[in-house]
Amino acid sequence: MAKINFETKLDNAKKTLETLMSPEITLENSVKAYEAGMKELQDAQKILEDAKIKIQEIKAS
Repeated sequence: MAKINFETKLDNAKKTLETLMSPEITLENSVKAYEAGMKELQDAQKILEDAKIKIQEIKAS
């Protein structure tokens, strides 16, 4: 499985937001899109936190 980067996660979250903004989206699909968007943002946050830890480790060396 290819590693997905921070930028890809943010792009996916932005696309989900665009989907949510559609006036034609059903309630069921909006809930699914919201869940998917939140997962993308959580994954992006984790990538960001991991990068921060690595930078702190490098600075401490």
